[in-house]
Amino acid sequence: MACAHQAVIGLLHRTERYHRNREGGTATRVAVPALAVVVRMPGRNVMCRAVKRGAERPAKKQIAGTGNYAAGKAHQIPTLNEVALMLLFRDQNRKMIRGRFEEMSSSSASVAGQPVPTRLVQLVAGIICMVMIANLQYGWTLFVLPIDNKFHWGRPSIQVAFSIFVLCETWLVPVEGWLVDRFGPRIVVLVGGILVAIAWALNSVAATLTMLYVAAAIGGVGAGAVYGTCIGNALKWFPDHRGLAAGLTAAGFGAGSALTIIPIQGMIQSHGYEPTFLWFGLGQGIVVVLLSLLLRAPLAGEAPASTRVRQSVRDSTPIQMLGSPIFWVMYVMFILVGAGGLMATAQLAPIANDFQIAKIPVSLLGLTLPALTFALSIDRVLNGLTRPFFGWVSDHIGRENTMFIAFGLEAVGIWALGAFGHDPVHFVILSGIVFFAWGEIYSLFPSTCTDVYGIKYATTNAGLLYTAKGTASLLVPLANVLASASGGWHSVFIVAALMNAVAAIMALAVLKPLRSVRDRTVDKIQPARLQHP
Repeated sequence: MACAHQAVIGLLHRTERYHRNREGGTATRVAVPALAVVVRMPGRNVMCRAVKRGAERPAKKQIAGTGNYAAGKAHQIPTLNEVALMLLFRDQNRKMIRGRFEEMSSSSASVAGQPVPTRLVQLVAGIICMVMIANLQYGWTLFVLPIDNKFHWGRPSIQVAFSIFVLCETWLVPVEGWLVDRFGPRIVVLVGGILVAIAWALNSVAATLTMLYVAAAIGGVGAGAVYGTCIGNALKWFPDHRGLAAGLTAAGFGAGSALTIIPIQGMIQSHGYEPTFLWFGLGQGIVVVLLSLLLRAPLAGEAPASTRVRQSVRDSTPIQMLGSPIFWVMYVMFILVGAGGLMATAQLAPIANDFQIAKIPVSLLGLTLPALTFALSIDRVLNGLTRPFFGWVSDHIGRENTMFIAFGLEAVGIWALGAFGHDPVHFVILSGIVFFAWGEIYSLFPSTCTDVYGIKYATTNAGLLYTAKGTASLLVPLANVLASASGGWHSVFIVAALMNAVAAIMALAVLKPLRSVRDRTVDKIQPARLQHP
């Protein structure tokens, strides 16, 4: 017996050893109260090593995905330390020993699972980057008239540059997203910031339409790189508040230009549009470049999973996503809501003029402004607020339920605007409702896409879905055709309202059942993979 099993048991003391946190896969240094044990058991040592190897593989399998099913399983598998002590002591002490190790495991996991400062830094940096690129889209209108006054190219020709910008900013996001998922967010945003600065610097010296169009294309690529990366990074860092984080980030782009409109207008009037393009372009680009140095993707276990919203435990590649019916259902819904909202919102000024209320003063909230000016001011603010608001709602009641509420409200608002918008007060209030119920598509759809298809390719997948915005914008000119053919805006409002109503019904009648089927399928596949790594 002495030759087979030689053990020396010392007094209780504290030994420091590395205990691996199975949820995050990070090594955490903890103090473990244990018995000093030296055991010579050749046969049992072999078994312990086998158990340890078996315990590591499921945990590593989980780190590559988004769910916490494997992490829970990993906590149930004995480690080398546990097995060695349980083999040594009697049955009545085994539960006590294992309980102590589980307590230490959960304690270190809780420490590693709460990187609050890091997550907030990533979110704030992304929002500021979005604010810095907002002027490329929303501030452009301030430069059109000064450019036309200098070169007399005509507004339609100048606005072609804006169309080029939107197409490059929208349709290249999947490519930029692929680069983010492959190389990380830092380098992509850094390059995007450089391109943003170059674009407006070129605008400041553009003496031909060709140079103006080239600058617009460069600006579109840079803005798309920043936009897609910051949205994707927010989706990855905040699975527990994915809708809110995506909404706050998108709000930086939607409402960010409100901070700089007055300074830009003032500088154009005092110094001309050329220095304004140059200095604002350089300033915005430099800020983006500096903030890009802070950005990084989360490590495994740094982003806690949601406990309220169903999220995939399997990552789908872009090719797999394109072969999924859920993606195309969301794509159609995005187009319906995007085009329906744009038909009403993009034509707000012509509608107000045709209703003959654009210049009628309206007094609300202690302010008195012309109806159209009042509506545009309120709409910009509400279009920014709706993105984090409905994103936050979706984090609590589910994506599809929130879509049904928001898209249904949009349908009612558009119909009411057409029916009662001839009154200037009603026009201001109802246009605000329309904008408030429309902007949430930029937080709900990216969040839903990542919930369904996982975080590994989240930026690329969300970028592919984002191209629906470009597709929807191609349908907007049909509103003018329809208004001319029908002799008024009534038919436009009816069509736009119906498009939103169809999308609202699809959220509950089509999208939600398809997601339930997919979730059940994944639940059957994932345990089998964990048991047979």
